[in-house]
Amino acid sequence: MPLFFHRQSSLPTTTATSPSYSSKLLKPLKPNSAPVPTRTPLPIIVFSLVSLFIGLAGTIFAITALRRPTPIPVFRCGKSEDTFRAFYSLSTSRQLGDKNGGLVDRPKLLGFVGIQTGFGSADRRAALRSTWFPSNPDGLLRLEQATGLAFRFVIGRSKDAKKMAGVQKEIDKYRDFLVIDVNEEYLNLPWKTLAFFKAAFQLFEADYYVKADDDIYLRPDRLATLLAKERTHSQTYIGCMKKGPVITDPKMKWYEKSGHLIGNEYFRHAYGPIYVLSAEVVASLTIARNNSLRMFSNEDVTIGSWMLAMNVNHEDNRALCDPRCTPTSIAVWDIPKCSGLCNPASRLKELHAMSMCSKSPTLHPDDR
Repeated sequence: MPLFFHRQSSLPTTTATSPSYSSKLLKPLKPNSAPVPTRTPLPIIVFSLVSLFIGLAGTIFAITALRRPTPIPVFRCGKSEDTFRAFYSLSTSRQLGDKNGGLVDRPKLLGFVGIQTGFGSADRRAALRSTWFPSNPDGLLRLEQATGLAFRFVIGRSKDAKKMAGVQKEIDKYRDFLVIDVNEEYLNLPWKTLAFFKAAFQLFEADYYVKADDDIYLRPDRLATLLAKERTHSQTYIGCMKKGPVITDPKMKWYEKSGHLIGNEYFRHAYGPIYVLSAEVVASLTIARNNSLRMFSNEDVTIGSWMLAMNVNHEDNRALCDPRCTPTSIAVWDIPKCSGLCNPASRLKELHAMSMCSKSPTLHPDDR
């Protein structure tokens, strides 16, 4: 008989189906009430919408700026062309891979100086390039950076293919021409001068525009000092002013066929070898139609008549017509013997060899 044995408990057992115990412990949960939604304040909504709009606008602007085409370089105006800027536009674009070469607008300058020249003046241009006028594009650029003045030879066009081919060789070598759309001949000088001012104004944003001939000796540094002078009148005409009898004899050099409109004496105007017009004056000329302005036989008289009709200040400066080199001379030419230097190809070199002409310091305007 075993010492121990199992004995069934007499206590009642509880099963999973016992209703009495589970009903006391597991009470049914009361259903929770639904959450009340909160409304977002109106100012926050408005601020969010404004921020979203600004962000979208900024993104659209950035995309548009990146896709905007690069501005076209301005070195042509109609059929007129600045060969210097055309050359630098091409050479710079090759170096940087930029199709416009960084030349995107009219360059801002103190002054633009157009040296008027012709097809038969190659010897004068050679003499100038061996004296005060730079002989290569880099030299032109350095002179522009040092003085604020841009210099170009200004020439028209011809139906003579041989003449055009000769000048084109010179252009390809030196790149220092402004070729304008006008027939190049001596009797056409008033029209050429107007075409020059119009083309120069379209291609360059300068404070002053200088017309000069290719037979004068010029000091660019002193010219820059003159142009940088403070002036109260925005419409200015600077030059060596003169008056004199009107030439009515057809056999004489300066014959004026319209002299009967002028009278016995010319009005006050600048000598032709060099004079300066301020930007406002040139701007007025550029909007005038060619056939709306009276053209006299002589170019300097023609310009003087236009200035007489405009509210310009005539500024007389004798340093622009000095017959010899001095510490204050700006332009030297053989006045009154010649309208420019007599025998300019040789005289330019003679003057440049003189230290008073080429090496004397530029005096401050107050010291003159």
